[in-house]
Amino acid sequence: MAENIILEVVTPEKSVVSEEAQIVMAPGSLGEFGVLIGHTPFFTTLKVGIIRYRDIKGEERFVFVNGGFAEALPDRVTVLAESAERRRDIDLERAKSALKRAQERLAKESADKDIDFMRAKAALDRALHRVKTAETRLH
Repeated sequence: MAENIILEVVTPEKSVVSEEAQIVMAPGSLGEFGVLIGHTPFFTTLKVGIIRYRDIKGEERFVFVNGGFAEALPDRVTVLAESAERRRDIDLERAKSALKRAQERLAKESADKDIDFMRAKAALDRALHRVKTAETRLH
């Protein structure tokens, strides 16, 4: 049996994931990357997106991350995220409500110059990824 890597996903408030994984895929700022056991060390920033990993049983797992940093070492991946939620912990109805509010805010942007476009766009991006994470179906 192949060795596994340790995946740690932490936020300023809590540890979200701390377990062994066969492979980790994450949304790097320059594109998605994957890490297996023995990977060359690197450090990168993360964009808003979904971390996907296979646990030791081969089950695919999903974690929403709101940006942050990732460090890959030969035996572990550590993610320091601004915020993060496991798929199973996302309240889908709440995420959909946030998505609707963000879409409405951006729709008003052209008419209302008081709207902070970048902030509204960031809220939309977070909401879209949270909904996508929550709606992901496992095989």
